[in-house]
Amino acid sequence: MKTLTFSNGDSFHAIGLGTWKATGDELKNALIDAIEAGYRHIDTAAVYGNEEEIGEVLSSLFAEGKLTREELFITSKLWNDSHHPESVAPALQDSLNKLQLDYLDLYLIHWPVAFKKGVGFPQTPDEYIPLEQLPIADTWKSMEQAKAQGLTRHIGVSNFSVKKLSNLVANSQEKPEMNQVEMHPLLQQPDLVDYCKEHGIHLTAYSPLGSGDRVDAMKADDEPNLFEIPALKNIADRHGVHPASVLINWHLTRDIAVIPKSTTKKNIVSNYGASKLQLDASDLAQIKALDRNYRFINGKFFEMPGSGYSNIYDQ
Repeated sequence: MKTLTFSNGDSFHAIGLGTWKATGDELKNALIDAIEAGYRHIDTAAVYGNEEEIGEVLSSLFAEGKLTREELFITSKLWNDSHHPESVAPALQDSLNKLQLDYLDLYLIHWPVAFKKGVGFPQTPDEYIPLEQLPIADTWKSMEQAKAQGLTRHIGVSNFSVKKLSNLVANSQEKPEMNQVEMHPLLQQPDLVDYCKEHGIHLTAYSPLGSGDRVDAMKADDEPNLFEIPALKNIADRHGVHPASVLINWHLTRDIAVIPKSTTKKNIVSNYGASKLQLDASDLAQIKALDRNYRFINGKFFEMPGSGYSNIYDQ
């Protein structure tokens, strides 16, 4: 398995298990299947509501001696209602308690969007806190402190544009070590990739397969199916694999981590095995030509009039 390395020498698998929208026994069984398949990188978040299930499985696996804590790379994320500097450490500790862990490997600011404390998702504009009132840099200072206290080994952000990243880098003592963003052949984000590589910031791609299991309310009427794109199907056929393997492996060719989500054992195993695929120059050229800046997760759900938020991705 390809690994990526932080500046302090810590490394992690480039292919991880995404868990957004996975809960209950379905998630528990998927996690066990993933560990047995070789996964050692698990991604979750407070808002996913599944940290407790993950914690139960991990605790059981540790107790059974099937793996050690040190073998795993666990990511979770700070939800938008805990951006106040005094809320960061308690939110992180709550995630640790649910995961039954002493530390995280990576903790991310989930969105560059702030809510009032206790708001799961705002119903009115006054439940938001504009970034002018609660700057990301203030939240980030508490992220730096959490790392210094040993609550997490690495810190980063998610859904940040070049503009937001550069502003944070200019106003922080320690730059983000990771930016987790939507990325796939229809959304290749070359400027963001270049910026992050120039500044030593790792990238993780979410929704790499198009997140087709999202609720209908989050989908566009004419939403593309990545598995049905002719060029990707042709590449997959030539290599004798499913298009999902092409989609996953493509990120590895760019030195970007990727967290496909599945709860089906066959797909979990296949996704992990995508690391063995060898895409050639012709494959990569065909994939590069597919870019059209298309987002499945468009961020419009945060752009309530009067909330103080618009153009979340600065495009």
